[in-house]
Amino acid sequence: MDKEISREIILENFQNPLNKTNVIDEKYQKINTRNPNCIDNIDLYILFDNDIIKDIKFNGEACAISTASTSIMLKNLIGKTIKEAKNYINNFYHMCNKEEYDENILNEGLAFQDIYKQSNRIHCALLPYKGIIEALEEYEKKNKI
Repeated sequence: MDKEISREIILENFQNPLNKTNVIDEKYQKINTRNPNCIDNIDLYILFDNDIIKDIKFNGEACAISTASTSIMLKNLIGKTIKEAKNYINNFYHMCNKEEYDENILNEGLAFQDIYKQSNRIHCALLPYKGIIEALEEYEKKNKI
């Protein structure tokens, strides 16, 4: 992906993030993910319908990279099965760590394809994924999936 397009995608998702809200229904599972070394502190709210991620919302305070990464993650995980979500997440992790990945499934996530060049920013991009993985594991354990 062109670097200018990547910047535009990140900026757009930072300025106008998907599903950032203060109003959360109690049916949503809450997971907090934060970086103790900076301002990044995000609450993720996930609504499951069996093994499908029906909706995800978030709230909190975070840098441009973490906020944009969260917004893009939501766009790519809402409506997916847990298995599909894990596949997306694994590919995003691999991309951020300069390992082999399938770029065909990452969509706007490709805006972070050069994040590995800034090792201090990798954690920012991966922060929401850390939280969603925890939520998926909790849901699977609770529901024996």
